[in-house]
Amino acid sequence: MKFTVLLKQTPDTAELPKITPEQALAGNQGVTKVVNPWDEYAVEEGIRLKERFGGETVAMSMGPDEVDEALKSALAMGCDRAVRLWDESFEGSDVWGTALVLAKGVEKDGGADVILTGKMSVDGNSGAVAHGVACKLGVSLLTQVAKIVDISDGMITVERLLDEGRETVRAPLPAVVSVVKEINEPRYPTFIRIRKASRAKIPVLTAADLGLSPDQVGAAAAKVKWTELVKPPAKKREVVIIEGETPEEKARKLLDYLMNVEKVI
Repeated sequence: MKFTVLLKQTPDTAELPKITPEQALAGNQGVTKVVNPWDEYAVEEGIRLKERFGGETVAMSMGPDEVDEALKSALAMGCDRAVRLWDESFEGSDVWGTALVLAKGVEKDGGADVILTGKMSVDGNSGAVAHGVACKLGVSLLTQVAKIVDISDGMITVERLLDEGRETVRAPLPAVVSVVKEINEPRYPTFIRIRKASRAKIPVLTAADLGLSPDQVGAAAAKVKWTELVKPPAKKREVVIIEGETPEEKARKLLDYLMNVEKVI
């Protein structure tokens, strides 16, 4: 079987607060970048599926040269190979343009039985790429997946994590599976794998390789554009000490405070 993991390189979450709206709009964030934390769970699950059912696991991402580092991280974890999709015409693609490029990348690489993604990215937060890829490929889509129960007879059985509990679903292969963090605990790469991954030469597929024209991708084709970004106002924090002679008096003062000052009751 073949498992393809679609991952994204995003800013380290510890450094996200340092990014200004101007840097985000310009795309020049000037911070450390890592594998999108949500996608680490997808990478781990792709490797586990290979261990359970055999076959190979491929890491795939869209982006410029620096994205090789994220793909090498996936190789160090245990993916068999990696593919990067990039062309200058991809610059400025919105979520649907990105989904189109990734779907074409999966097809060009020979398809896959299961295409895995994280729930969302920590920078865009749309969670829409999995939907777009499934739509472009015309395959099953399973979201909020917390457990892959079985893959057999051309079907995949999963447990989806819902507000009401867990739902067991079966769907035909191939399928796009968007996972949540409850699905596993990502492994740490071994030193040997890190060294091997650091020497890996990652092939790059361009727009021409994928059969895409400039009017299909990039800023010109984007249906969604960010015209303004602002940070939310800083929350005002205040420590209030409730004093009183007895617990009952303290409780009354706390209730008065919540009703009259905070107006939460």
